[in-house]
Amino acid sequence: MAAAETGRRPHIPVLLRPLLAAVAPVSGVWLDGTFGAGGYARGLLEAGADRVIGVDRDPLALEMAQDWAGAYGDRLRLVAGTFSQLDVHAGEPLDGVVLDLGVSSMQLDQADRGFSFQKDGPLDMRMSQQGESAADLVNEASEETLADILYHYGEERASRRIARAIVEARAAGPITRTLHLAEIVARCLPRPKPGQMHPATRSFQAIRIAVNAEFSELVEGLEAAERALKPGGRLAVVTFHSLEDRIVKRFLQLRSGGEGQGNRYAPETRAEAARFTLPLRRAISPDEAELADNPRARSARLRVGVRTDAPAGPVDPQVLGMPLIPKKGRR
Repeated sequence: MAAAETGRRPHIPVLLRPLLAAVAPVSGVWLDGTFGAGGYARGLLEAGADRVIGVDRDPLALEMAQDWAGAYGDRLRLVAGTFSQLDVHAGEPLDGVVLDLGVSSMQLDQADRGFSFQKDGPLDMRMSQQGESAADLVNEASEETLADILYHYGEERASRRIARAIVEARAAGPITRTLHLAEIVARCLPRPKPGQMHPATRSFQAIRIAVNAEFSELVEGLEAAERALKPGGRLAVVTFHSLEDRIVKRFLQLRSGGEGQGNRYAPETRAEAARFTLPLRRAISPDEAELADNPRARSARLRVGVRTDAPAGPVDPQVLGMPLIPKKGRR
């Protein structure tokens, strides 16, 4: 999946080669919790997995897979759902779990899905195509809530200025198109220099995360993976921005027996019995060859944990540094 839009080479699985190397040897039953275009699932099957369970909340992803999934027979099972319930979807102990976070290039490429700030379309952003849309949020949330979302989920320093501009713009009529929102945001920020990201990047990221409850999904998905994995099972997570990477890093740090250091989001915590070991000392980033072939991989980070036989247990999202938005209701 992708953190930003490039419009190039849309369906290349990011960090697939180093991921397969990090979890080798691949065998047994694996679950791809963010199936998307199926790149990781196919990679795992070709690397030696006996079976792969592909889970995705986007019904279009599963529909598109029908053209090729049959070639794998009963080695590939597709499930409509969220990876926060991956242990339930699996229905059996797993040898490995792969999660590729964020929005997929496949979703960005389709203007009518409303994820792109570079293509005009309805302001939607719903991965499951159900529930509250981005337009609902943008037009109904209070100015304070919008500012909190932009700041905490997008790390947007101009969050209050942008929230104020959104509220002023919607007073003249609902904001229902992606380019309309992108223009409102762009007017609040300096014109970007060549090579800099689009001014609406952080705002669109933040609104998408809020619409799809991505951070709570991530925390619950990590817990579900811990419950589902056999001792020795591998968990591999690819992140695309610092907020989600922080959650994954801290989860693996704490679950491998490391002591919490504390930060602005999370208090210090005591070490627990190790539920994972960490085969990699640090996250893996794309090498120059991958970046040349796939520029959208530039912000990707891969982290891997190996499950121990310690009992699974719940985790406090605050301890993982998950940003929390106070519920202040609508305007």
